Amino acid sequence: MTEPVTREQMDYDVVIVGSGPAGLAAAIRLKQLSPEISVCLLEKGSEVGAHILSGAVLDPKALTELLPDWKGKGAPLETAVSEDRFCFFTQNSAFTLPHFLFPPLMSNRGNYIVSLSNLCKWLGAQAEALGVEIYPGFPAHDLIIENGAVKGVITGDLGVARDGHHKDSFTPGMELRGKYTLFAEGARGSLSKILIRQFGLARQPQKYGIGLKELWELPRAQHKKGLVLHGLGWPLDNETGGGLFLYHWGENFCSIGLVVHLNYKNPWLDPFGEFQRAKTHPTIAAMLKGGKRIGYGARAITEGGAQSVPKLAFPGGALIGCAAGFVNLPRIKGSHNAMKTGMLAAEATFAALGEGRAHDTLRGYETAYANSWVAKDLHRVRNAKPLWSKLGTLAALPLIGLDLWTNQLFGFSLFGTLNNAEPDYATLRKASESAKIAYPKPDGVLTFDRASSLFLSGTNHEENQPVHLKLTDPAIPISVNLPEYSEPAQRYCPAGVYEVVEQAGRSRFQINAQNCVHCKTCDIKDPAQNITWVTPEGGGGPNYTNM
Repeated sequence: MTEPVTREQMDYDVVIVGSGPAGLAAAIRLKQLSPEISVCLLEKGSEVGAHILSGAVLDPKALTELLPDWKGKGAPLETAVSEDRFCFFTQNSAFTLPHFLFPPLMSNRGNYIVSLSNLCKWLGAQAEALGVEIYPGFPAHDLIIENGAVKGVITGDLGVARDGHHKDSFTPGMELRGKYTLFAEGARGSLSKILIRQFGLARQPQKYGIGLKELWELPRAQHKKGLVLHGLGWPLDNETGGGLFLYHWGENFCSIGLVVHLNYKNPWLDPFGEFQRAKTHPTIAAMLKGGKRIGYGARAITEGGAQSVPKLAFPGGALIGCAAGFVNLPRIKGSHNAMKTGMLAAEATFAALGEGRAHDTLRGYETAYANSWVAKDLHRVRNAKPLWSKLGTLAALPLIGLDLWTNQLFGFSLFGTLNNAEPDYATLRKASESAKIAYPKPDGVLTFDRASSLFLSGTNHEENQPVHLKLTDPAIPISVNLPEYSEPAQRYCPAGVYEVVEQAGRSRFQINAQNCVHCKTCDIKDPAQNITWVTPEGGGGPNYTNM
């Protein structure tokens, strides 16, 4: 029997869910417009930036609009891009593609290699200095919807045991109510996806990738500060989209990672294994030689582009940043767009509050987005994802290049606007119809296993708490996914959360929830859509440093 819970209530003008670039930009902009507006910002991580993971090469356009004196204020943008390479990899060779093939929109000139985690920590300090109330370790667990409008959120309860009973440390979550609530949860936000469904916001299916990243310290002689390298091709096959990134920044840091598009077809594919294999390429191995791996993480990213951006506003709130999906896929950038949409939503909210409004639809935000440079940015690259999905890497690349050039020079596409097709979970072939992929054993020098990688992410969850990865039907992993797809959760999860364990001659599906790095890949890619990711107890998950 469920124990009755009495919740404390706190009221604000604006509640913001998520302290990534979008949420922080929105909070700062609101306080710039009016210090009198009360703003509450919730963060599920142990601190601002703890769950933030990105490549990242930052276009500073939005940051400059938000805080023109960011250099004087000490923003952690210390490494300007000095060399920009684009390579195509075969198993043993790397071909550098000349810059004249790429339109100006693909250039990284004027951008900065950053730790997005560190940037968010800095933005958090700017927000607090303006009077924003930030609550780290308080995940927004449930929505408050009354009379057809969002009225706020309920934070997660603390001190609930795995079997559901209240421990001695039990503390009920709070009701945080706002005149408007802005959702900045990032890709596949647990509340955002409910809102998209409940208010009918979706236009076309959102498309996703999983980004896996490591942070290395390199010998000083091998470090090329400001180098940005992007690569396509091996180890991914032609029908699997994605690519490698490698950024040299700071005094001796190297951020290296692989993005694998989650509309891949082969259920035997293991994105973590592909990432480890990518580092064995002679060109990459030479760059990492003598270095030390000091960080690891993974996170889903939105890739659908302009066609997959949902309606942004609904009664009582709005979606901002990657909760809606503003990543420019060819540029592999989204933070500047996320920040700008946060600012646009803040300005629309400020106008609404000034008119005495509350809990209605912020149509001014929709209009502002449609007229913004964010919409223009996404419109120019709108066909990259559909072409890649339909044609595969080799056939799509020249057509994507042509499309980017015609959009850059003439403002139109020969293809018009192509649609994103089925959702990512629907693309898997049966295991029996797919080629198995053999991944080499890790050597502990250049390549590593999941367990040692997970340790570097700083991931931790209180063990005696409810499992936050919910199965709609507990039988499906073994009765359906195992015979049809060899249960792909064992492979698409970058943290070893899911296992098929043989016990007394029978297969059992095991969820190691304490390993979860909150990447959301399972929520996206499970072919039966049987896994739902919900927020765990506050403060749980990764604790990224310099990521």
